[in-house]
Amino acid sequence: MKFVHPASRFLVVLMLPLFFMTCSSVKLEHTDWSFVAGGFQFPEGPAWNQDEQVLYLSNCHSDWIASIAGTEVDTLIRSLDSTFIKTNGLIFSPEGYIVGCDFGIGKILKISTEGHAETLISGYQNQPFNRPNDIIMDKQGNIYFTDPKGYDPSVLDGRLFYFDMRTSELKLAADSLAFPNGLEISPVDGRLYVCESALHRIVRFDIESDGSLHHKSLFVELQGGDPDGLEFDVNGNLYVAHFGGKAIFIISPSGEILQKIDTPGSRPSNIEFAGTDMKTVFITEDETNSVYKMTVNIPGHSWY
Repeated sequence: MKFVHPASRFLVVLMLPLFFMTCSSVKLEHTDWSFVAGGFQFPEGPAWNQDEQVLYLSNCHSDWIASIAGTEVDTLIRSLDSTFIKTNGLIFSPEGYIVGCDFGIGKILKISTEGHAETLISGYQNQPFNRPNDIIMDKQGNIYFTDPKGYDPSVLDGRLFYFDMRTSELKLAADSLAFPNGLEISPVDGRLYVCESALHRIVRFDIESDGSLHHKSLFVELQGGDPDGLEFDVNGNLYVAHFGGKAIFIISPSGEILQKIDTPGSRPSNIEFAGTDMKTVFITEDETNSVYKMTVNIPGHSWY
C-alpha cells in the first residue's frame, strides 16, 4: 500500500473544490443551430464514430438505422428478418461496433459498421425486455440500459440493467422507475444519472465496483416536457434534451440550470457530442424529423 501523508491528502481535498469552481466558472458559449439532415421517422439514439467521423441514428417509427457523414445520409442497416426490427438508443463501442436497444423485439443488439446485426443480450429471466430505450458504456466498457414499460407516473414498472461485457453477466440494477429514459455517468462525481420521464425529473445513483446501483436521489425536476437524452461535457455540466419542451437544458453539477437553449422543433429527443474536438453537439428532433447541430466552447466528455 502506498503511503500518502495526511497533509498531502488535506491539500487534495482543498484543491478539488477549487478545480471544479474554476471549471464551472467558464462561460458556456454556443452557436445557433444549423440543419444537418431530414426525412427521418422519429430519429433517436445518435452515436458518434470518432475514427470515421460518422453519426449513426435510429428511426424509431421505421425499420432502418441511418449513417450521416457530413450532410450525406445513407442506410446502415434495414430490417429484413426478425434479427432486427426497431431500434432506439445506440452507442458506438471502442471496439468499433454499435450496440443498440431494439424495442421491437425486446433485445440488445450488436451491429457492425457493415450493417450486420446479431443478438448481444436476449432478455431477462428467459423473457424479452419490455422496451429497451437508451444505453451507455462505462469506462470499463460495460453497459447500462433503461427498460421502460408503461408511461404512468403512478405505475412504477420501469427497469435499469447492467451488463458485464467481460463475463456476460446481466444484472437488474434498479427497478420501480417511472419510464426510465436517457442515462449518463458524470465525469465529476461518478454517479449514474437517469431520466424518469413520466415524473419529469432526473435522478442519480451511486455506482458500486460491481456495477450495482444504490442511494437513488433527486437531481433536478424539469416540468413542461420529458427529460429524454443526456450528455455530459468535460466539466460535468449535464445537457438534457427536453422532449415536448422545445429546449436543451444545460445543468451544473450542483443542479443549477445554467442555460436553456431553444431547439428548432418542440421534441428534441437525444444529444451527442461529436467532432474531432468534441465541441459539436448533434440533436435528434422529432417534430421536424431532422438532425441539427451547434458548436460549443466546452467539449463533451467521453470515457474513450
